[in-house]
Amino acid sequence: MSQTTTRPQASSAEAGGSLLRQPPAVWAVAFAAMVAFMGIGLVGPILPTISDELNSSPTQTSFLFTSYLAVTAVAMFFTSWLSSRIGTRTTMLLGLAVIVVAAVFCALSTSIEGVIAFRALWGLGNALFLSTALASIISASGGRPGHAVILYEAALGLGLAIGPLAGGLLGEINWMAPFWGTASLMAVGFVAIIAVVRGSGRPVENSHVLAPFKALSIRPILIMSIVAFFYNSSFFVTLAYVPYPLGMSAVGSGVVMTGFGLGLALASVVIAPGFTRRFSATYVLVASLVLFALTHFGAGVLTETNAGFIICVVLLGFEIGAVNTVLTEVVMEASDLPRPVASSAYSGVRFIGGAIGAPVGTSLAAFGVGVPFFFAAATSLVGVLIIAIFHRSLNRADHPVDENSAEEAAAITFGE
Repeated sequence: MSQTTTRPQASSAEAGGSLLRQPPAVWAVAFAAMVAFMGIGLVGPILPTISDELNSSPTQTSFLFTSYLAVTAVAMFFTSWLSSRIGTRTTMLLGLAVIVVAAVFCALSTSIEGVIAFRALWGLGNALFLSTALASIISASGGRPGHAVILYEAALGLGLAIGPLAGGLLGEINWMAPFWGTASLMAVGFVAIIAVVRGSGRPVENSHVLAPFKALSIRPILIMSIVAFFYNSSFFVTLAYVPYPLGMSAVGSGVVMTGFGLGLALASVVIAPGFTRRFSATYVLVASLVLFALTHFGAGVLTETNAGFIICVVLLGFEIGAVNTVLTEVVMEASDLPRPVASSAYSGVRFIGGAIGAPVGTSLAAFGVGVPFFFAAATSLVGVLIIAIFHRSLNRADHPVDENSAEEAAAITFGE
């Protein structure tokens, strides 16, 4: 596993444009993506409040993540097929509309089962929007994958930074207010995309319905998808469980998770790109995952020490930002597949990991308040082990894709 970068062509290609000098369409999609990720983060601080108001256990409330992520994962496999027929713009708008409806009905629900069910509908909208948002940003930014991934992950970080704080502040009013807030912001995102995103984004050829599944037969895509499965298991244990050992008010939890999200955004925009310019992506990814595991272990040990635990949570944000950015970039560069197909395959497997990890990790608190974090550390290290075993198969992620892989990708995309 080389420690020096092996992608000079990609770096020089992307050096030709400024990250911040982007067309309005890029910023409109990035804003909507940020709000979509706010929808994930805003639930965290109000989980204890929802538990109290709706008489549900922490494991039951973790299913607010599970139902959302499970539907997101399944739908992700089919979004490239849909977007190739109706266009990425229409697919994004449909996704945002579904999220608005789901958020409204979450706010109107009177039982934990109802909120869980409408969070599942929210997951469908999330899949429709997010799976095409990255491809849209790449296209609108002039086809520079590195810049697009950084902007996309920055939107994720800012969403996870602002979402918990907004959720905590609105949660002080009542547990329903954050859902009303998300519905309103998503409506703004909907209008922004209608106003400034032009063109359908429909490809010349339709994507085959089985294209994302066939994409998993490409070895680097499969390997990185499995790594992402275990990594997301850890990630969503953090989101679903952290508010409980914190033992703070909704606002207090929101402030801590805002620090977490700001660290994620900073690592996505500055730290991860800086390291990948000097070292190979796989090396940076392994180092980040090891630090991620160690910090989870530290969080498990320090759950009774509030200051130490909060430091660990904020550090996790930095590490998640680095892992997210590098993982996504590696997958985008691992083959010559169209971006929506690669994104559908990878994201589908990735979100399944989160759907399983959130309730499993949270339920382990029955064995000790720090055990969920030990579980998260272990699943992170599984990802490291997989990369170590198969790192030779990942070399293509650090090199331009050859002609044979391009022909293989075309056959997968169009079902030949």
